[in-house]
Amino acid sequence: MRIHIRIEEMAFERSLANIAALFDEDAAVTAGPGDAADAEWTIAVGVEDLDGGVRARAVLTEAGGGAPIEAEQVRAVPDGASNEERRAVRRQAAGAALLDALERRTGIVQPWGILTGVRPTKLLHDRNLRGISREETRRELRDLYRINDGKIALMERIVDRQLAVIPDLYHLGHEVSLYIGIPFCPTKCAYCTFPAYDINGRQGSVDGFLYGLHEEMRAIGDWLKRSGVGVTTIYYGGGTPTSISAEEMDALYALMYDAIPGIDRVREITVEAGRPDTITPEKLEVLRKWKIGRISINPQSYTQATLDRIGRWHTVEETIEKFQLARKHGMNNINMDLIIGLPGEGPEEFAYSLAETEKLMPESLTVHTLSFKRASEMTRHKGDGKYRVAGREDIVQMTAMAMEWTEAHGYVPYYLYRQKNILGNQENVGYAKPGAESLYNILMMEEMQSIIGIGCGATSKFIDPVTGEITRHANPKEPKAYIESWERAAETKIEALDRVFRAGAASV
Repeated sequence: MRIHIRIEEMAFERSLANIAALFDEDAAVTAGPGDAADAEWTIAVGVEDLDGGVRARAVLTEAGGGAPIEAEQVRAVPDGASNEERRAVRRQAAGAALLDALERRTGIVQPWGILTGVRPTKLLHDRNLRGISREETRRELRDLYRINDGKIALMERIVDRQLAVIPDLYHLGHEVSLYIGIPFCPTKCAYCTFPAYDINGRQGSVDGFLYGLHEEMRAIGDWLKRSGVGVTTIYYGGGTPTSISAEEMDALYALMYDAIPGIDRVREITVEAGRPDTITPEKLEVLRKWKIGRISINPQSYTQATLDRIGRWHTVEETIEKFQLARKHGMNNINMDLIIGLPGEGPEEFAYSLAETEKLMPESLTVHTLSFKRASEMTRHKGDGKYRVAGREDIVQMTAMAMEWTEAHGYVPYYLYRQKNILGNQENVGYAKPGAESLYNILMMEEMQSIIGIGCGATSKFIDPVTGEITRHANPKEPKAYIESWERAAETKIEALDRVFRAGAASV
């Protein structure tokens, strides 16, 4: 399917193309002021100013003929609106008109409306902070963004749970959280685009990487001590942080206790042990030694053929065995991940995964919906049938199954995010038993404080405490590049932290 959007305002090109792509996951979408000769559907979108508002029109025509489909949206522009606010209203109106035309043509109703961003719950937090009532917020989400009532209710549950778990969520800008990236795995999964390198036969890279990681952590720790800035949470991700040896883990956590000030006041330390084939009794003892009680052990699926297909070289039995081993070693806050829509899986396989999860009952369950990420092996082979996935109706059904199962078993949703090219235009949701929520996931997703990324592929987000503006800095993804540049990466982050926290001090 080739869809072309004829639009004069090229500033809207990306947002409109993202909306059109929701209606056909294999569509090629283009946008521009002229026509595209090979387009099967052409949608002309225009926006005009009115007294006190704007009107957007979308007209969908098909190459094969037939009556055009027309849609119109009118939006009010508040008195005194800035140019940026007026542009936002124009963009929303154009998106809603385009959405209407495509929904009428396809019969597909998009549950998230015109919203294609990663963090929809930020809309609720923003309105909370501005004192807008819940009822007015619902109206905006429904009427302006076209989000359906089910998704609005999910957002509200999540925001309410986040504020119950972290009552001072809106006042943590004076602290930071740390993300520590360890870029090694036993193998790379077919759907993955994280910086993850096969650890086998790479001990030289591992040694060099760990040296740089230790030094970068010391440099950040020194800044924290000088600045008197506290740390709220620490998260070890990757890759798979338990791919390194027990001795290397022990040395890393010892350094953490030495380098990071106020470690006993850190609210949460998480280590992803997502690949069961990396977990050993020795590593679990290291985690317990350093009082790390929250880990992830991720089955993704309980169907062995699926694990083989996506390149996870562990067995279903190994997942269960390592979960039980972690319990024996005192791990009492374990997260597990499941993925909806893995190749070859439908509702029957997902129901089986939920039934197997019920036998273990982890403290939290994160349910991802598969996304075809641009650089993954799965996306590269999407067209040849190797990774055939479920259709939209089955994806929606499995999403509902996850919500029903978690509700029935006492889990509550506490964070949510979305991704480009996510199947069925659905979402990823973290569910947890009350009290077992990941604080880091909430802070990272809602962008309420700066996150300092340390290690390979780690991205830092610096949030201006006055304007809320976010700037980012990404460490190199490849171990060799990181080994050669960690020192400059640490200096760049410290310069950014100085700017952010000087601004915060000046605003007090």
